[in-house]
Amino acid sequence: MNITLAQAEKLISAAKEKAAAIDTKMNIAVVDGGANLVAFARMDGAWLGSLDISIKKAKTARFFDMNTGDLGQASQPGGPLFNIEHSNLGLITFPGGIPIKNAEGEVIGAIGVSGSSVENDHTVAEAGVSAL
Repeated sequence: MNITLAQAEKLISAAKEKAAAIDTKMNIAVVDGGANLVAFARMDGAWLGSLDISIKKAKTARFFDMNTGDLGQASQPGGPLFNIEHSNLGLITFPGGIPIKNAEGEVIGAIGVSGSSVENDHTVAEAGVSAL
């Protein structure tokens, strides 16, 4: 099962609302269960360089079905996944990517957010996921 366009748009709307509430401009990407882009929004004035990062965060979260920040902790020097960010044509291993699960707990996609501090990116991504 995959996330629908309507669900993806709902996530993006909630994420944009949270970004505005904390006075930041974000790039927000939602991918389906196959890590294919379903929906994307670049808020007016959001960094162009964060466009690709948001998509890669969403894909990374789906590829490994975990928050990108958690993957980042495991990929530090000496960690069990050191250098994993060089796989899959480049991963993003800092906060802002979160898997999306349905009511049965199955991963149906992921959201990726970039454009501010990693803490703000994660907060905005969480707001999107909470909208489902």
